[in-house]
Amino acid sequence: MSDQNRGVVYTKPGTVEVRDIAEAKFEDPKGRKILHGAILKVISTNICGSDQHMVRGRTTAPAGMVLGHEITGEVIEIGSDVEMLSVGDIVSVPFNVACGRCRNCKGGHTDVCETVNDSRDGGAYGYVDLGGWIGGQSRYVMVPYADFNLLKFPDRDQAMNKIRDLTMITDIFPTGYHACIEAGVTTGSTVFVSGAGPVGLASCEAARLLGAAVVIVSDMNKERLAHAKNMGFETVYLSESTPVVDQVEAILGVREVDCAVDAVGFEAKGGDGKDAPAIVLNQLMDLTRSAGSIGIPGLYVTGDPGAHDEAAKTGGLLLRFGTGWAKSHSFRTGQTPVMRYNRELMMAILHERCRIADVVNATVVPLEDAAAAYAEFDAGVPKKFVIDPHGMIPAA
Repeated sequence: MSDQNRGVVYTKPGTVEVRDIAEAKFEDPKGRKILHGAILKVISTNICGSDQHMVRGRTTAPAGMVLGHEITGEVIEIGSDVEMLSVGDIVSVPFNVACGRCRNCKGGHTDVCETVNDSRDGGAYGYVDLGGWIGGQSRYVMVPYADFNLLKFPDRDQAMNKIRDLTMITDIFPTGYHACIEAGVTTGSTVFVSGAGPVGLASCEAARLLGAAVVIVSDMNKERLAHAKNMGFETVYLSESTPVVDQVEAILGVREVDCAVDAVGFEAKGGDGKDAPAIVLNQLMDLTRSAGSIGIPGLYVTGDPGAHDEAAKTGGLLLRFGTGWAKSHSFRTGQTPVMRYNRELMMAILHERCRIADVVNATVVPLEDAAAAYAEFDAGVPKKFVIDPHGMIPAA
């Protein structure tokens, strides 16, 4: 590498800084040499709502962590055990760090790889409690088990032309798609998505791609709902004056939906603006028909130091589980095994079957502007920020 590596570093609650960081090396988080990795020149790296949970101080993330798990890049160096990649390849990095060799990986559950994290199953780049792998909101990053993890794009020029869309298959598009698959979305479904942020909108586009008849998205942010409406989705404003079920009935003629997606997670708030971490799940149980399913890509944590009650600090929720039990609901949770979907979604993008960059309002910023983008995203703007560390992304 000819230039200094720089990256987005979490320094304290509410603050990130772009700093000089260590050179990307063929080493695991414990400093052990690895031969199966690839070093990437980062082309695009996105800011995720999951990153915001850490930046807000709502996790146990340590100061000094290099953030970023949504990475697309160019291979510039490969380890001696890498056989299927070459320098110059443009590749997508699933946010899951996975070995490809353990029982879970062989079963397709790359979200809970058994070997890449000493504290629990599952690894990710630049994320608390997920193995200590260095994040990719940076100029350069090392990806382990490169032959297994990296998805090579078939044509470099085509990939760069579609990079604003393709950058979304590292996380949010597969995450939204997985949520819809797990919720049972299919041709003719009516779907309710809680949360009109990037993952919620990606879930909406995934539902449309899967053939849903009606996709409804809810939020307390009118600007985000206006963008969703402009993208062709029905919207529900979470106001205390008009119950959600009444708004759903006004759209569908009935007071329930076939499938639901929680794209909010543990930082959900009630109408009074106060934390209400179980409110979305309780609401979706009310809205979803009997024998229906709820996909839950929204993040729920085992440790929330910023919670306002003791139970929530350790992941406890005041959940009306009896409603779900009585209605025979299925709840599908956990991180997304990105590799299960990214190749197919890549093909859908390359062949003009979806417009995910427009739907999530992909907004490209230089690396040095990352802190400002974090602040703007935290304020609730209807944008998905894409960091361009080397100025390689063509103008939209």
